[in-house]
Amino acid sequence: MELLAETQTATATVDSDGNVLIPPAMRSFLGISPGTPVVVRVESGRIVIEPLERMLKELQELFAGGPSLEDELYKDRRSDKW
Repeated sequence: MELLAETQTATATVDSDGNVLIPPAMRSFLGISPGTPVVVRVESGRIVIEPLERMLKELQELFAGGPSLEDELYKDRRSDKW
């Protein structure tokens, strides 16, 4: 596998169907193969494409160690007066 820096730039062209070919070295670096779900978003006027798995991992790490939303809901429900 070709090693890439964390920041890499390449030029691509949008075809008539709106498809963009991600360069092979970038796909390999990010573990993107045919069928890999990706997230596409606009961020500060740029299009960002990243593997869904990577985004979910970052979200899990962001919320790790925080309060359990499930526990908070149970606590709230137990305190409800019927």
